[in-house]
Amino acid sequence: MKMSAAEILKEGELEKRSDSLLQFWKRKTCVLTADSLNIYPDTQKRSKAKELKLQSIKKVDCVERTGKFVYFTIVTTDDKEIDFRCSGEENCWNAVITMALIDFQNRKAIQDFKTRQDNESASPGQQERRMARAP
Repeated sequence: MKMSAAEILKEGELEKRSDSLLQFWKRKTCVLTADSLNIYPDTQKRSKAKELKLQSIKKVDCVERTGKFVYFTIVTTDDKEIDFRCSGEENCWNAVITMALIDFQNRKAIQDFKTRQDNESASPGQQERRMARAP
């Protein structure tokens, strides 16, 4: 996926808890766009990114500040939990991801509403029946 600088909301490092038995924290390079969070295993972004689309994120949960880190969990629509942490000194990722998710959901809701309106106005028989029921 090619990204222009205008599409990037935030870029930098995050630590992701591994899914292995020992659950080590692994440093990842992340790029947040208006539609997805791209997670690269290396800082040069040479490897293929794991793309987490905002449409598959249910919420950002369990935000906790302890010492020098802020811990948070991304919950996906299939109830998978992905744990992250970032340094508390910098502008933390959890707020930026949450705002991007809200913006994405708002854009989707507006698009769905407009589609519904267009579909209703395209069928004049529907509108006449609705008007006949009106008091």
